[in-house]
Amino acid sequence: MTSRDELRLLPWSGPDGKPCFLSTDDDSSGLSRLADTLETTYLALAAEALDHASDVLNLVQPDPADLRAAFMHVTAALQQVLRVAESRGHRLISASSASPQA
Repeated sequence: MTSRDELRLLPWSGPDGKPCFLSTDDDSSGLSRLADTLETTYLALAAEALDHASDVLNLVQPDPADLRAAFMHVTAALQQVLRVAESRGHRLISASSASPQA
């Protein structure tokens, strides 16, 4: 059985909110490519949320509803980006432990 350290944390959760993992040796599999695409999308959406939040915060008197909406978008984006970072961090650790030592 594959250990949890060798599994790829996917950028989505299961129906019960628990993390989903992928066990494959093929980084170009359909599911791996879908996860890569979604990770890229999440990072782009986070950049957009940050830009919008910066615009709202730069207003002299931002509307409270706009502030709340911007904060909610940034919070959601940060959750997604943290999951991407965690997944990529695990893959870096797995890759470095699989590399031959000099």
